[in-house]
Amino acid sequence: MIDPGTTAPDFTLPRDGGTDLTLSSLRPGPVVLYFYPRDDTPGCTTEANDFTAMLPDFQAAGATVIGVSRDTVAKHEKFIAKHDLGVILVSDADGTLCETYGTWVEKNMYGKKSMGIQRATFLIDGAGTVARVWPKVKVAGHAADVLEAVQAL
Repeated sequence: MIDPGTTAPDFTLPRDGGTDLTLSSLRPGPVVLYFYPRDDTPGCTTEANDFTAMLPDFQAAGATVIGVSRDTVAKHEKFIAKHDLGVILVSDADGTLCETYGTWVEKNMYGKKSMGIQRATFLIDGAGTVARVWPKVKVAGHAADVLEAVQAL
């Protein structure tokens, strides 16, 4: 996983709405980049709803919130419409960004091992440096913790 103090790897990925998003184009504002396993599952929905509910506060701090999963743009758009989400969702369909950031990991569920996305969040400052990392995120209260860190930048 990428450590705080390192330069955040840049990327350009397709996003909801049919356009591409490039991380470096969001400078000099801070970016909250959160990785989550799958659209429209309980924990992922709660996390997206929590970030959406706090989006005005993130925006007031100048921050952009971006969710990343391996779901397609079409699935992201259905997820956004179903839950009236305000966060940006990008599709890392081939998993390259997940591997780059170290969130594509082996998981063990009920004795079965498989590869999947480890829920993690990266706070990237306006200069493009990783300011903080939350590995193995627990959803409850997470968006509030991230907002507090953004406001402290």
